[in-house]
Amino acid sequence: MSHPTISLCQSCDITDPTLPDRLAEALRLAGLEARLQSVGCMSGCIRPQVLAVRQSGKTAYLFGEITAADIPDLVTFLRLYGESRKGTFPDARPLGGLRNKAIARIPPERGGGQE
Repeated sequence: MSHPTISLCQSCDITDPTLPDRLAEALRLAGLEARLQSVGCMSGCIRPQVLAVRQSGKTAYLFGEITAADIPDLVTFLRLYGESRKGTFPDARPLGGLRNKAIARIPPERGGGQE
């Protein structure tokens, strides 16, 4: 089974350089597996710090204005995301303030050929 990839933008001047390590530690303590990568500009500069979550066969998400205060909600999101077959949620309320920071929800690729 694959694990989600979390991409965290680190290019804007106002990003928190400690956020990747703090998020990695929170995931470890929660027993969640994910690939966490710090990346360059994700073109979400109007809402820094931008974070994306994706996993093969699942809906991908892009969030903006992520801070250390969002880590508990990110852990909840990643736990629910891991439990969801399609990466979608019937009720976003358990995600707390994170649900208001969503910029985009990107559907997974469909199998074979062009539509």
